Amino acid sequence: MDPQLISDLLTAVCAAAGRPEPPREPMRVWSLSGVERLTFPDGTTAIYKYATEPFTTEDRALRAAATAGIPVPEVIGSLVRGGLLGMVIEDLGEPVRDARDSDGIVAAVALHAAGRAPAAPDVDNEALAALPTLSLGHLSRLRQVGRWVEGTQDIADLLHSLAGAARQRADGGTTAPWGWTHSEFHPSSLHIGTDGWHLLDFARAFNGPGLLDLASWYGTIQDPDPDRLRAFIESYVVAGGDRGALAERGGLVPQAWALGWHRLWAVEWFMEQAHRWINDPSKDDTYIAVVRRHVRAASRLLEA
Repeated sequence: MDPQLISDLLTAVCAAAGRPEPPREPMRVWSLSGVERLTFPDGTTAIYKYATEPFTTEDRALRAAATAGIPVPEVIGSLVRGGLLGMVIEDLGEPVRDARDSDGIVAAVALHAAGRAPAAPDVDNEALAALPTLSLGHLSRLRQVGRWVEGTQDIADLLHSLAGAARQRADGGTTAPWGWTHSEFHPSSLHIGTDGWHLLDFARAFNGPGLLDLASWYGTIQDPDPDRLRAFIESYVVAGGDRGALAERGGLVPQAWALGWHRLWAVEWFMEQAHRWINDPSKDDTYIAVVRRHVRAASRLLEA
C-alpha cells in the first residue's frame, strides 16, 4: 500500500468532515489493511482504517448495518481512491473486557434478525457448492507459475471429492437464519464497552447462512468441535435466534454442516490470498499447511 495515498486519503476525509488532520498512532498494520488512532486538537479521538481490495466496501457495510439497527462504530467519513479505502470511524475506546460466548449469542441474534444486507453479495446453495471448484481453480493458477506443485496432490484429491459431493451437501444453504452474515464473527470482532457491545470488521459481510457466523465464533486454530458448536447453536435459539438453525441440511446435522462449509469457505479464501491478494511465495509452506488442515476437516465434516 502506498503510504502517501494513505495520508492523502486521511487529509481528504478529515477536510470533508471539517476536522483538522490529527496526529496518528498506529495500532495494527497488515499487508492489506491498517488501523490507527487519531487524536484531534480538542482531545477527541477517532479511528482511521485503511484497506485495499477486497476490503474497500467496509464503509458501506457499516453504514448499512447502522441503518439496520446493528450496533457498529459510526462512520465519520470515508473515501475510496486508487483501489484504497480510507475511513474515519468512531473510537469506541478500550474494551472493558473480552467478549464471552453469551455476548456472541446476543450479537448473532441481533445481526441475523436484521434481514438482508443491501448491496452485499449472496451466498446461497449454488455459491457454497462452487467453493471446491473455485479452490481447484486457485490451485491450478498457483501450479501454472511453479508454486504448490510438490506435495499438494492430497489437497487436490480432497477438493475433487468435495466438488463431487458439494451440490448435495450445500442443500439447505438458504434455510433460516439467512441474511446478514458477518463472515469474521469472532470474539475479537465484538467490542464490549461501557455503553454495551458493537460489532467491528464488516469488510467481508455478505448475505448467507447465519450458521457460518456461529461456526466461525471459535475460530479455526483449533480442530472443529461439533459438540461445542451444537451447544452454542442451542443457546442461540434459546436466546431468540431462528429455530431453523437446528434443522438438518444437506443430509447432515447443523453443527457438522456449518463447520464443514465454514472450513471450506476458509480454504477458498486462503488459496485466493495465496495467488491474488497476498501473492507471496515465501509464505506458501504456511498457507499449504493451513489449507491442508482445513480441507481435511471439511472433507470429514461434510462426509465427502
